[in-house]
Amino acid sequence: MHKTLIWLCALLLSAHRLPAQALPADSLFDRLIGHWVLRGTIARQQTTHDVTFDWMLGRAYVQMHEVSRERGANGSPAYEAIVLFGRDPRTGEYGCLWLDNTGATAFDPAGTGRGSVTGDSVPFLFHYTATDRFHTTFVYNRASDSWQWHMDNDSSGVRRPFARVTLTRR
Repeated sequence: MHKTLIWLCALLLSAHRLPAQALPADSLFDRLIGHWVLRGTIARQQTTHDVTFDWMLGRAYVQMHEVSRERGANGSPAYEAIVLFGRDPRTGEYGCLWLDNTGATAFDPAGTGRGSVTGDSVPFLFHYTATDRFHTTFVYNRASDSWQWHMDNDSSGVRRPFARVTLTRR
């Protein structure tokens, strides 16, 4: 009886587990995987960062690790981020969780963006307040196998460029 009860509990618990959903094969994220150099302007400053995109958890997610080559006063990178990308298998919507060294939080919802693939671009929208948002758009250039990355502040519907950078393979 005891073995039967343990077996039944194990069966019930495993029935509630959902298998990881890999991103679709036609996803633009396949083209992000690898090592990149980011060059361009962020907050009106020329910058260069090293960026790596890797699959994780059985291709269910993509992790981006971005590290600026510029250093802070303490010798650590002036900017560093870990970003996780995933796709909702029910809606097809993409999401990302942005974590960086500019302001640690306990996973503030403002660090979560949502978007859908549109042609060769993936626009993400982050909601900071009822009137303040942030747009992050990755645009793939098939001819050069590179990415344009546009970031814009949006206050009450008025967009202002924050960054214009290009990702090229290392």
